[in-house]
Amino acid sequence: MDRRYFLQVLGCGCLSLGISSCSTVPITDRKQLKLIPESKLNAQAAQIYEKVKEKEKLSDDINKLNEIKEIGKRMEYSISEYFDRSNIEDPTVEFDWEYILIDNKKVKNAWCMPGGKIAVYTGMLEVTKNTNGLAAVMGHEIAHAVAKHSVERASRNVATNVVLQVTDILSGGKLSTVNRTTGMNTVGLLTQMGILNPFNRKQESEADYLGLIFSSLSGYDVREAPKLWERMKESHKGKEPPEFMSTHPSSDNRIKKLNAWMNEIIIEYPPIKQA
Repeated sequence: MDRRYFLQVLGCGCLSLGISSCSTVPITDRKQLKLIPESKLNAQAAQIYEKVKEKEKLSDDINKLNEIKEIGKRMEYSISEYFDRSNIEDPTVEFDWEYILIDNKKVKNAWCMPGGKIAVYTGMLEVTKNTNGLAAVMGHEIAHAVAKHSVERASRNVATNVVLQVTDILSGGKLSTVNRTTGMNTVGLLTQMGILNPFNRKQESEADYLGLIFSSLSGYDVREAPKLWERMKESHKGKEPPEFMSTHPSSDNRIKKLNAWMNEIIIEYPPIKQA
């Protein structure tokens, strides 16, 4: 097949697929790409979550786990109620929520898999310090799932790989030649440094914003969020990588944005009375 014709067909196909697979993030209305079925990622996430529970040591601190579950339940309700009142399709309707506390003080982290599978590490509790701080962290992680960021990232990876393969063809295979000569994955490096990192920072900032909203709707004091990131910054002890090399915004940038959003969110997203 003629290479020019092949590229034309491939380009048109990718464009039509991208147009038909665009959607918007709830509340922010940011356009996003969805090529991967959410149900598929949710099922995979559930399987991985079970393996995590088998592999990791789970904490026996029942009181703290109950606190995590209580925050989660409040957010589950307020998020669904908000979308219902706003006549917007609830993005969590297919979620199968679950919460675990992993006993690892060295890890200051928490995450929420697609479909509402949440884990908090005991090391993070040393940074959150209180219920409002913990709610800020959980709101942020839940926001990733509500905004379908994992679906978006997986879809973007698919689209990026296609584009880079086309670029390699147009360059006469120069990227592949560099890979073979240097032993480096140039395509992967370009993807990480030039394309995916800035996009991931956009997702992280969006999760910060939505997380504040979910915390406020659930009745938690969102003024604790900037204080949380001040503590997180201190815990890094000046070892944060430059922002252009990170998938996350710098702590200083996060704190600045959180403070800028604060009054608007407190006024526009007041607590929803819990059932």
